[in-house]
Amino acid sequence: MGKPTGFMEYEREVSKAEAPKERIRHFREFHEHLARKEQQRQGARCMECGVPFCQSGMMICGMASGCPLHNLVPEWNDLVYTGNWEQAYNRLKKTNNFPEFTSRVCPALCEAACTCGLNGDPVATKENEYAIIENAYEQGYARAVPPKVRTGKRVAIVGSGPSGLAAADQLNKRGHSVTVFERSDRIGGLLMYGIPNMKLEKEIVERKRRVMEEEGVTFVTGVDVGKGMKGEQLLRDFDRVVLACGASEPRDIKVPGRDAQGIYFAVDFLKANTRSLLDSGFADRRYVDTKGKNVVIIGGGDTGNDCVGTAIRHGAGSVVQIEMMPKAPDRRAENNPWPEWPRICKTDYGQEEAIAVYGHDPRIYETTVKEFVKDGEGKLKAVKTVGLAWEKDQGTGRMAAKEIEGSEQTIDADIVLIAAGFLGAQGYAAETFGVELDGRTNVKTEPGKYAASRENVFVAGDMHRGQSLVVWAIREGREAARAVDESLMGYSELAVQ
Repeated sequence: MGKPTGFMEYEREVSKAEAPKERIRHFREFHEHLARKEQQRQGARCMECGVPFCQSGMMICGMASGCPLHNLVPEWNDLVYTGNWEQAYNRLKKTNNFPEFTSRVCPALCEAACTCGLNGDPVATKENEYAIIENAYEQGYARAVPPKVRTGKRVAIVGSGPSGLAAADQLNKRGHSVTVFERSDRIGGLLMYGIPNMKLEKEIVERKRRVMEEEGVTFVTGVDVGKGMKGEQLLRDFDRVVLACGASEPRDIKVPGRDAQGIYFAVDFLKANTRSLLDSGFADRRYVDTKGKNVVIIGGGDTGNDCVGTAIRHGAGSVVQIEMMPKAPDRRAENNPWPEWPRICKTDYGQEEAIAVYGHDPRIYETTVKEFVKDGEGKLKAVKTVGLAWEKDQGTGRMAAKEIEGSEQTIDADIVLIAAGFLGAQGYAAETFGVELDGRTNVKTEPGKYAASRENVFVAGDMHRGQSLVVWAIREGREAARAVDESLMGYSELAVQ
């Protein structure tokens, strides 16, 4: 432990966010991070607990508590405090292939399980992680380190999201020759096109791509395996194939008027926005312009929030976010004790911006859509909603939503963005390899395994476990890489934690 009394001497300090009305003028990251000396004091707050829940990655009541990657949090917090930045980077990279991503977009499961958070403020672990990786790039610690020996084995990765990149990184370090196939024009998957630029600037993804290329990974973009290229070709050309295509089948809202002009899936809205930004700085106009429009977003999760922030940056006249579930409490309930993930209401950056611009929180809770209303030309003009009451079903014991009679409302809407989650993998990517799917349309494997039903085919990430967090995708990629390595070599020295 670097400073036994650090958590008592120093208050938690994190990066300062640019004011909402200022940051909505651009699509860049908007936090001003701490100076190195102050960041070291934040490292001093870590108590190096006897039982560090921050790195446990346990499932408690169906929710993750602590880091799924089992990051060595107390170790590198202490190394930050003592100013040993290079060793801190080495310990961080031992378990996490992409701290440059997780330090920006992870919801910080480690901090939710921090012992300091039991009676005070948790250690600023996510900020420390950011400082470690950015310092590593500045000082050259994060430079490319190609493997010294090649095995002669060839592995194809289908999909370049966080799970695919993690599998590629691990297998390449082992000495296998890895080629990553991506259907989009840029690598990164949801890191590139699913997460807005203000949360993760795309140069950060490109920076890591360049390092991986220098280390020997080959990236092939614009190839849609299952359409432009058949699975059989990859199975002929490579010793093993890893499917990491994500859970990219969006959940639809099937109510009357669904065919109205002006309704988009959130993933398509965000993708078009980022592509237009990167290609032309929006000059090509190939995005959904919300300027002056009444925007309704269906879905209260992170993707819905990203749609709020994006719509506001384009000058939306109004933004409403519809959420089926009740508002979570502002503080932990008694039945949600530490170190469980705190089920509390979070006001994210998009909602903060909506409050600043429109004067109120955009979220409407316990509400669902009954109808999309069209004008005479087939264009969307309104959304009809109804309130919901959640009651316990006497048969199943589960909570079920019932419509509240007389609670119908009509909301003006020019644009609707459906951010209701994803149903599973897109079928053609699995069909081209002839692999079985489970009841959730994910690729079927034995419990805790990564080998698909087709010989020499493996699966990782959301395509395996369903829609989840970037940090879980990285863990899946690491574990799938180990399984592939064992199948190729008969053993594996690749670490998964």
